[in-house]
Amino acid sequence: MKKFFCSLLVCFSLSAGAFAQGIEFFHGSWAEAQAKAKAEGKLIFADAFASWCGPCKRMAAETFPDPGVGAFFNANFVCVKYDMEKPENTEFATAFPVRSYPTLLFIDGDGKLVKKEVGARTPDALVELGRSVLGSLDNIAEMEEKYAAGDRDPAFVFQYVKALNRSGKPSLQYTNEYLNTQKDLTTPFNLKFILEGTQEADSRVFDLLIKNRAAIAKQEGEEAVDRKIATACGKTVDKAVEFRNETLLEEAKTKMAAALPDQSAEFAYKAETRYYTAAQDPKKYLKTVQAFQKSTVKNNAARLNELVLNMTRSFPKDESVLKQAEKWARSAAETGGLPEYYMTLAGVYKYQGNKDAALEAALAAKKLLGEDKQNMGPKIDSFIRGLDAQ
Repeated sequence: MKKFFCSLLVCFSLSAGAFAQGIEFFHGSWAEAQAKAKAEGKLIFADAFASWCGPCKRMAAETFPDPGVGAFFNANFVCVKYDMEKPENTEFATAFPVRSYPTLLFIDGDGKLVKKEVGARTPDALVELGRSVLGSLDNIAEMEEKYAAGDRDPAFVFQYVKALNRSGKPSLQYTNEYLNTQKDLTTPFNLKFILEGTQEADSRVFDLLIKNRAAIAKQEGEEAVDRKIATACGKTVDKAVEFRNETLLEEAKTKMAAALPDQSAEFAYKAETRYYTAAQDPKKYLKTVQAFQKSTVKNNAARLNELVLNMTRSFPKDESVLKQAEKWARSAAETGGLPEYYMTLAGVYKYQGNKDAALEAALAAKKLLGEDKQNMGPKIDSFIRGLDAQ
């Protein structure tokens, strides 16, 4: 859980691939990881960490589980992680010695080090690092010149589109230009091109992906197709938020429901709350979270606590939102019994201007401290001092 009043960005991260479950680390041997990278034409991303390292733990808890990070890294890298002080990882530690933790390594399938960075990264910073590594390998400027000069070799155009996608630059124009020249879109190469070229749900390419979904999944794997669908729907939500276009929001939700019904309820909740937060529409926001709580969260203390954290981050001054947040935070604290939940409740009271209730909840949290006393204790004390200073 993120500390006290910070919202879990995981719940609202749509831009890089809506609802992936973070980085999926490969658990085979180092030799198997290299073989996988070669077979898939990818670099290896390696997290070199130590079990005692605080920044390593933060990355493991907050950065690697981020859905945007997962969508980007799962699509572009073979991801591994090694505790550099464990004997079973001696082969890797000998080949790539490090002095500080965490050290983030990008390695090709032949074992050649491409990039080495020291220090923890936030989700956005890690994706930016990954993009920069891929960008250093993709000479987009040169590709742009070749395309402008008239090079339309299918293999080249595919690599150009792939490079643009990996760098986060628009590629739809080039995808459409290529596909418009093709009489048969069901060839293996063209199916692969459709999958790579699909970037947003509000596009003809997305519709082609859905139309040819079975054939593409058979060739490229169902997981890759599902991930692409979720990513594209998430990017359409991004556009909806940017342009305050509720029609795009509805299109993303509708296409997600049709293509990935098992994920659609969570997707709709996250999409709507993100949109209504950006639009500063507390009435529609509250209606969305209430429906989601009733259908999905119910009385689960952990999820109620998470819901409240998101609510206070989105609308910290709206009375109606805070009133509902208070009710759910109290329920989570009383049924879950964890100090974190009581601190969430204390935070709601603080936002409401109820210092006495906030202090009471914070003291209740302090009484419940167990092994986390050294970590949470000072934070609770700081919260209480902040109330006294008001």
